[in-house]
Amino acid sequence: MLGSTTRHRLLAGAAFALLIAAAPLAHTAAQQTSSPPDFSSKQTHWTGIGGGEWIPVPGGPRPVTQDPRYRYVPNNTGEQPTYRIGDISNPNLKQWAKDAMKKDNDEVLAGKVAFTPRSSCRLAGVPGFMIMGGGQLFFVQSEKKVLMLFDGDAHVRHIHMNVPHSADPKPSWYGESVGWYEGDTLVVDTIGLNAKTFVDAYRTPHTEKLHVVERWRLIEGGDKLEVHVTVTDPDTFNEPWQAVRRYQRGQGAFPEEICAENNHNLFGDDYDIPQSDRPDF
Repeated sequence: MLGSTTRHRLLAGAAFALLIAAAPLAHTAAQQTSSPPDFSSKQTHWTGIGGGEWIPVPGGPRPVTQDPRYRYVPNNTGEQPTYRIGDISNPNLKQWAKDAMKKDNDEVLAGKVAFTPRSSCRLAGVPGFMIMGGGQLFFVQSEKKVLMLFDGDAHVRHIHMNVPHSADPKPSWYGESVGWYEGDTLVVDTIGLNAKTFVDAYRTPHTEKLHVVERWRLIEGGDKLEVHVTVTDPDTFNEPWQAVRRYQRGQGAFPEEICAENNHNLFGDDYDIPQSDRPDF
């Protein structure tokens, strides 16, 4: 027969074991019941800060920036605007990408329009969707899907929540994006991107091996939104690179806006808005 002291010790030990076993379950439950960040309420829109520039993350390879030999002048400064000329001396670029960008830079310096996909109403791709300007970003959040809408040309990204990637997604303009919440952060993982877009406003190309991970979170008390991106493409970059983009909160409804009708010959073939070669009805 157990003594009183022994029984008390056994009961205390059992209670402690139950608390230890229950701790992971309580943590999981807290994660499941915690509210995800709200990027969309009260007709919120987000305007990119810093023009079309990625903010480099210290300690790693830098994204492509302006060639220091050619000064970039944006619109509405009182000076003659110029186009962005990418710095192809960036050591993280593979040689084929440098060659393609040099050809493009030379043509722009000779008078060609430095177009990007969004310039002619084509889809901007990922991560180009985040860095190319011309409008505001809106979010629509639900349990199964998050939508990112850009009002400049009414483009929409679809992020499927809490599901795995397909085994072999067919390459497309915005690829296959899956997402989940980690505390106060929306994480988006995108693969299956076609090679028709650029990763920045400097017309840096990529291949279909492009893989982008975004981490979206509110900062400065919710007044600003920050996205941290990790870009991997072993056929274009020697190493993965990271960068940051920030947005300022504003308010307004998503507008009904057409990108640019009938602008199909204004700036030559590269700027052409796509149009059907046969009637749709």
